Amino acid sequence: MALPDRKQSATEARMAGLVLPTGGWIEASRREALDRVTAMGLPQRRDEYWKYTRPDMLLDPGTPHAGLLRTGENPIFDGVDSLNIVFVDGVYDAESSDDMSLEGVKIERLAEIGASDIHWAKSLYGMLEARGQTPVERPFAAMNTAFATDGLVIHVTGKPSKPISLIYRQESETSDAIMHHLLRVESGAEVTLLETGPAAARFNHCTEVDIADGGTLHHVRAQGRDHKRKAVTHMFARLGEQSVFKSFTLTVNGILTRNECVIELTGDDAMAHVAGACVGDGEFHHDDTVFVTHDAVNCESRQVFKKVLRNGATGVFQGKILVKEGAQKTDGYQISQSLLLDGDSQFLAKPELEIYADDVACSHGSTSGAIDEEALFYLRTRGVPHSAATDLLTLAFLAEAVDEIEDNALAEKIVERLENWLARRR
Repeated sequence: MALPDRKQSATEARMAGLVLPTGGWIEASRREALDRVTAMGLPQRRDEYWKYTRPDMLLDPGTPHAGLLRTGENPIFDGVDSLNIVFVDGVYDAESSDDMSLEGVKIERLAEIGASDIHWAKSLYGMLEARGQTPVERPFAAMNTAFATDGLVIHVTGKPSKPISLIYRQESETSDAIMHHLLRVESGAEVTLLETGPAAARFNHCTEVDIADGGTLHHVRAQGRDHKRKAVTHMFARLGEQSVFKSFTLTVNGILTRNECVIELTGDDAMAHVAGACVGDGEFHHDDTVFVTHDAVNCESRQVFKKVLRNGATGVFQGKILVKEGAQKTDGYQISQSLLLDGDSQFLAKPELEIYADDVACSHGSTSGAIDEEALFYLRTRGVPHSAATDLLTLAFLAEAVDEIEDNALAEKIVERLENWLARRR
């Protein structure tokens, strides 16, 4: 079926300035992804899963622009003993990065392995993204698979002694970056992946994660706090038997951010937790879109998202739990909540459950409201100033999402960054 003229024109205009990399085994996967995005077309506001978020700024064929934000704050994970790998405007920076040697893991650049004749990543690149296009189309992810020019290919075979930290720096006010990571966690292996930084004026980022039986991934990401940044990110994860996937994202500011997470639990007794906390002020639009598929027995999933909004900021949550036939003993939990600090902000939510098994425990809930006046009054009567009391209640509201981070030291750094954001806006 032919695309509507408007969608086809917008798709052609956005991709006109992009060059499809050629050569090596990866070219076939890129061309398949190009066929997918050409057939789907890039999203329009009328598309069901984009009705709350305008994709215009992500579609604009013109040069993006986002001023550089210079602050006195250290990078959020500064001080964490980690293997640091730096990208500047979407391009690997060898001089600023550590040597990519770490026991229990092999790290390579996508730009280098894609030109080889054969590589283990051949069976993974674009595969999970393609699977994630059903039943909901995700055309920006297909565009990423086709045109991404840099990223990492990470093969975890053991338990590295420290996290891998990916640092994304923006040096150009007009940078337009497309990056793609692959991560394979073998049976019994365990790794922590950190991500931080604005990356570019406009950022299209995709990560495919394949976790074998008994493997574990802990993922903690901090986005922001550049005010004019525009970003669309996708994380596709497939979980084997008794495997664990835990992901947390903090977003602070940014004019438009859409984070999509697509998870398949394909092995019995697997566990997937995905959580997020965002704080936005003024011209701020933040969208979390999550799709979790249970396709095995006795699996657990949790979606925990909290948003604090003020001065006309907008938050969106679209979350779905799909329980396939035969996926008995499923435990699925989903909660999305917003705290509106004024009457101008808004929170738009679309929680969904689709269940084809009869022995499950699934729940979802979504709420939106203001500061609890009784709790605020209680703190004021104990001598706590109004602004400090509001900050305390805000942090308490976000705590359920932050608690999803297993490493207490990392959780403390997230809380510290939230405290700083609140303090600046007193």
